[in-house]
Amino acid sequence: MSSIAQTEVVIIGGGIVGASAALFLRHRGVPVTLLDMGACGARASGVNYGGVRRQGRPLEQMPLTARAHELWAQLHSLIGTDGEYVRSGHLKLARTEEDLDQLRAYRDRTREWGMDLRIIEADELRRRFDWLDPRLAGGSLCPDDGHANPRLVSPAFAQAAARAGADVREQQHVTDTRFDGKRFIIRTAGGDTLYARYLLNCAGAWGNEIATRFGEPVPESVIHPLMMVTEPLPVFMNVSLGIQGGGIYARQVQRGNCVIGGGRGTLHSEGYAKPSRRELPTLLARAAELLPPLRGAQVIRFWTGMEGNMPDHNPVLGPSSTTPGLFHAFGFSGAGFQIGPAVGEALSQLVADGETSVPIDAFRIERYAPAAHAAGSSCSGEHTLENS
Repeated sequence: MSSIAQTEVVIIGGGIVGASAALFLRHRGVPVTLLDMGACGARASGVNYGGVRRQGRPLEQMPLTARAHELWAQLHSLIGTDGEYVRSGHLKLARTEEDLDQLRAYRDRTREWGMDLRIIEADELRRRFDWLDPRLAGGSLCPDDGHANPRLVSPAFAQAAARAGADVREQQHVTDTRFDGKRFIIRTAGGDTLYARYLLNCAGAWGNEIATRFGEPVPESVIHPLMMVTEPLPVFMNVSLGIQGGGIYARQVQRGNCVIGGGRGTLHSEGYAKPSRRELPTLLARAAELLPPLRGAQVIRFWTGMEGNMPDHNPVLGPSSTTPGLFHAFGFSGAGFQIGPAVGEALSQLVADGETSVPIDAFRIERYAPAAHAAGSSCSGEHTLENS
């Protein structure tokens, strides 16, 4: 049956960003309704690699990732589970001396952010991590970075928000949104209508659709990170791995399964992606080359998802340039899991305080959709969303 409801905030998108925003808003006593087109935390937030790393992020993200690091330390008290979160360390590997020089330069540029990056030369790398390809030139270790299980963590944020009093609605396909000059009117395929003073666009790969309807399109593309998991193996990998320049990343969980990512999947149907048969042999070969203990291991599952990607690999985060009360948080470019809780906290601060405790101006939508476009936008008419 259809319903009509009024609330202070409506959030579109129940991934780790939208759900943590709902949770932090409820901590401040703000009424909030969270809408997801499927199950909360089941899309990009639930099918990602699970890396919880600060190392390798753009300098603009340093304040945000530092705050997120503090929030991850409070994970159990925030959401009621540890989500298999471990601070295993994150080791970024260098194939060449030039790659190692880039890691040294990055360490020098980020010294003030407390990551304690440690450059490991080739001889020490072979001695400490003898299960790696011995031809590597070295690496950079961030001792307190780590990994978690996104299938546990991301839904748990929505569940915690519900326990805190948020109205969490799953399987809610948003078909129409508009702003009448005073409030937002949101309608769903089920016939529900919601009225709210604030709207948070946390729709991930569909974030640009919402932004476009409010006159501020951005060049968001959609990527499909390819991942796989092996059968349980004797534990040999004691850090989460990445490669300077990209190509492959890997971690091993306590049960012994190795989670490995690299390459891209393909679009399967509207709203869904699948692993690419063409990419699978490359990922398998790279994994066996980097991690000799994997040779002969059985892969038990491949998967992918849909992730919003921005040209500069920074998210769109902050207030709309056209519509008061609209805030964006999307386009995390495959790296939103770690900073997700800090983004959610920042969104709650924008609603409640009008400002954030960490700087986010570098992520404003105006860098792609200048506020001058507002003159030609229609912010009081109807806006149709097909996939939110």
